[in-house]
Amino acid sequence: MFQLYYDHAARARDDILSGLTVAFALVPEAVAFAFVAGVNPLVGLYGAFLMGLVTSLIGGRPGMISGATGSMAVVMVALVKQHGVEYLFATIMLAGLLQIAFGAARFGKYIRMVPHPVMLGFVNGLAIVIFLAQLDHFRIEDADGVSHWMSGHELFTMLGLVALTMAIMFLLPRLTRAIPAGLAAIIAISAIVILGHVDTRTVGDIADISGGFPAFHIPDVPWNLDTLVVILPYAFILAGVGLIESLLTMTVVDEMTGTRGQGNRVSIGQGVANLVNGFFGGMGGCAMIGQTMINVSSGGLRNLSGIAAALFLLMFIMFASDWIEMVPIAALVGLMFMVVLATFEWGSFNLLNKIPPEDSFVGILVAVVTVFSDLATAVIIGVIASALVFAWKQARHIHVTQRTETTEQGSRVRVYELHGPLFFASTHRFAELFNPAEDPEEVIIDFAHSRVADHSAIEAIDNLAEKYTRAGKQLRLRHLSPECRLLLEKAGELVEVNVEEDPTYHVADDKLAG
Repeated sequence: MFQLYYDHAARARDDILSGLTVAFALVPEAVAFAFVAGVNPLVGLYGAFLMGLVTSLIGGRPGMISGATGSMAVVMVALVKQHGVEYLFATIMLAGLLQIAFGAARFGKYIRMVPHPVMLGFVNGLAIVIFLAQLDHFRIEDADGVSHWMSGHELFTMLGLVALTMAIMFLLPRLTRAIPAGLAAIIAISAIVILGHVDTRTVGDIADISGGFPAFHIPDVPWNLDTLVVILPYAFILAGVGLIESLLTMTVVDEMTGTRGQGNRVSIGQGVANLVNGFFGGMGGCAMIGQTMINVSSGGLRNLSGIAAALFLLMFIMFASDWIEMVPIAALVGLMFMVVLATFEWGSFNLLNKIPPEDSFVGILVAVVTVFSDLATAVIIGVIASALVFAWKQARHIHVTQRTETTEQGSRVRVYELHGPLFFASTHRFAELFNPAEDPEEVIIDFAHSRVADHSAIEAIDNLAEKYTRAGKQLRLRHLSPECRLLLEKAGELVEVNVEEDPTYHVADDKLAG
């Protein structure tokens, strides 16, 4: 009994300390993404607090951290600039409703269909994005407001503190795991800077994070059709981006922990959290892979870690802003650099010569698009590219075997046994397999080892039948399904019907949809 109590207490301690570490890392990220979206820093901080709290309470994947994210902030900036922050709150609410509908319809399961090369590209691309985002902290503005890179003593101080942070996080776990390495590094570097009066940038140099508890607020927008026309396109994009990043992050946590998250529950949790954001003046968000990596690696494997991170962040805002503003930026940059090293799939370099070149291409493509565009576009392009690669591979499998039969009348009949699927990508190869001009007077095409998949396949069969008819040859088709016979316009009468042997399957064709 005492051992059980100790185990629960130890796990709770790990979750709480991990949540504290994550809360420190959330501050500069939320502020930075608020600036990207063109809103007040407190809107970003409230968004991080509400996303983390609500998702962990009702629909979060244990260990996963949600908050304000850059992938959604870049979508918001145009809306805020044109219509104001109140329209953003209304849009976030509508996006939340769309995400709830997505989860309620049980569409979250389809994230399992994302190919592994796309996942690799997603993880590596996000690692690069996180790294590049930290480089902005090495830029400062002069008196004229012009941004330029640090240099001299300021740069070396920043680099030294970043390196020391990374060294603490690398070495401490080899000595003890009683305290998360990231939290220990933040405390140690902060003590060095404060007690040693080291001149370096702190959180307070970015923004004032002091504030109160987020107040209930109904977005001040006209609730009419004109407003819906404005916010609906943004809501769809934000809902899609948020779901893709959250569900893929869930998959990464699944692999790290050897457990399985519930995609539909995560989708509904994200939607409710965004809906609440709209009512309490937050900018919304989704799952954050960087903070999730910090949480899981620090021992935060339960929802308590996400709740703790959110509550600590709220405490920073309401009661400890003066202390948090003294935390050196270098400590948080070093923390995120360690996240980059842990997030990037370094083993993917070894896979380049071991996996098919097309899979390597898809992974690299997704990573590049993630860096230069956005996550949702990258994943969609990756899935489409993977589908086209799969279609191309399947198209190469189609082939025929030939044999000659002799009828009772003594005439020769050439029989083509078709192997492999017949669909849009294989129709060109299918047409090349036959030569009506050189075939005998009677020809049979046997589809017993093939399957007609779509309208393109139907058209290919019709066109081939027309060629044999023009050549004056008799063509017969065997082992086609009833739907194929129904859809064939020119070759329908050429099909031999065998009720016992003919297969039964469906063809993807709009003519059957009505």
